[in-house]
Amino acid sequence: MNQRTLTRRAFLRVAGQASFGIGAGLALPQLFLNRTRAATGQNPSELIRVGFIGVGAQGRNNINALMKHAVAVCDVDQSHLASAAAHVEKALGSKCKTFSDYRRLLEDKSIDAVCISTPDHWHALPAIHACEAGKDVYVEKPMTLTIREGQVLEKTARRTGRIVQNGSQQRSDTRFRRACELLRSGYLGRIKVIHVGLPGTNYADRAKPPLVPDREPPPELDYDFWVGPARWRPYNVNRVHYLFRFFWDFGGGQMTNWGAHHLDITQWALGMDESGPVSIEASATWNPEGWFETPQTFEVIYEYANGLKVITRSPSPRTGCRFECEKGVLHVNRGLLVTEPEELLAAAPAETQVKLYQSAQHYQNWLDCIKSRQRPICDVAIGHRSSTVCHLGNIAIRTGKKVKWDPVKEQIIGDPALAVWTNNPYRAPWKLPQA
Repeated sequence: MNQRTLTRRAFLRVAGQASFGIGAGLALPQLFLNRTRAATGQNPSELIRVGFIGVGAQGRNNINALMKHAVAVCDVDQSHLASAAAHVEKALGSKCKTFSDYRRLLEDKSIDAVCISTPDHWHALPAIHACEAGKDVYVEKPMTLTIREGQVLEKTARRTGRIVQNGSQQRSDTRFRRACELLRSGYLGRIKVIHVGLPGTNYADRAKPPLVPDREPPPELDYDFWVGPARWRPYNVNRVHYLFRFFWDFGGGQMTNWGAHHLDITQWALGMDESGPVSIEASATWNPEGWFETPQTFEVIYEYANGLKVITRSPSPRTGCRFECEKGVLHVNRGLLVTEPEELLAAAPAETQVKLYQSAQHYQNWLDCIKSRQRPICDVAIGHRSSTVCHLGNIAIRTGKKVKWDPVKEQIIGDPALAVWTNNPYRAPWKLPQA
C-alpha cells in the first residue's frame, strides 16, 4: 500500500490552521502539547488538533501519518487504547487524551477534527455525529456499510459545512491521476471495456485455526459497543478486528475492502463521480466451511448508461484497473502505470486536455482543505458514490439478481424487494439520523 507506507517525514510535512479557537477549558495536557510543538517553530494555535476514533492496525497507521496533530485517541478495546496513547505520548513528549466512547471525544471543544479508522459498520455514524459536533472528518474506506448511510452522511456534511475526506488515497497518487487524465482526454481513444482485478480473500491467513466456538469477550473489549448499531452477533475471536470485514453485519468482503479503491478509480476515469452504473449482475462462490459469509470468489459486471461494462473479479491474477481502448490498453495499479504497446505511454503528451484535481498527499490535502474550506480530492460525495458502486455489487452477489439502478435518484428500480437492501436497520438504541 504505497500511500500508507510513505516515509514518516513525508507524512509529517503537514501544517494547518484550526477551524475552531482554543477553548478556555484546556488544561495541563494542552500546555504540554504547546511546549512540545513550540520546539518545531510552529504556533500551537495554528495546529489542527485531531482525535483518532479506532486505533487498531489502520488507526495506528493514520496516527503515524498525522502524529504532529494527535491530541486524543478513542477505542472500545482498552489494550488498543493504552498502546496508542503510549505511542503518541512517546512520540510527542506530551499527554494524550483517551476516550472509550467516541461521543465523549466529540464533546471536547479543543479537538478540531477526527480520523475514523473503525470497522466498516462504525464508519458512517461517528462521521455523521462528528459533522454535527462541528468537527472535520477523515474517514476510512469504504465510507459506509450501506447506501443509505452514504446519503445521510453526504447531506449532513453539506448541511453542517464540514470537510470530509474519504481514505481512498489512490486519488492522491500521481500514477492514478495520470491514467485518468489520459483516458478522459481521449488519448487512447474510446474505452471498450474495463477489467478491475481485486485480491482474493485472505481470511485463511488471519483466522486462528481451528475455528473456535463463540465465547465471552475478553475483559478489555467493550463488545456491546463494538457491535454497536449492527445486528447482534455473539463474540468470536475470528469475527472481530481485521476479520470483521468477512461478515455482512460488519463489512463487505473484498468488494468493499479493495473495490472501494479500484472501483473509485474507475469512477474517476469515466467522469462518473456524480453518477454510477445502471445495471449490475454477479456470480460468486462461498467459503466451503460456511463460516465466513462474504464470497470466496466473485465476478460482478457493471454496465453504465453508454453501454460500457466494468468487469470486476476477485481473485484476479493482476490487480488494479485495466482499460481496453481503441488504441491500446492502459493498466494502473499501486506503483504501476503501463500501456500495451509500451510506446503508447512513452509518447503520451505531458499536458493533457483534461486536468484533474491534483493532490500530492492525501492527509495533507485534507489538512489544507480544513484551512481553505475547499472540498478535498476524495470529498464525501465522491466517497459515497464509489462506496455505492461496491454496495450495489454486493447486493447483486447476495441476492443473485440483476440490479437496476437509477444513479440520479439513487434508487434501485423495478424490484421493491431489492430496494430494501440499500439500508440496514440499526440495533437499538442506535439510530441513523434522517438528514
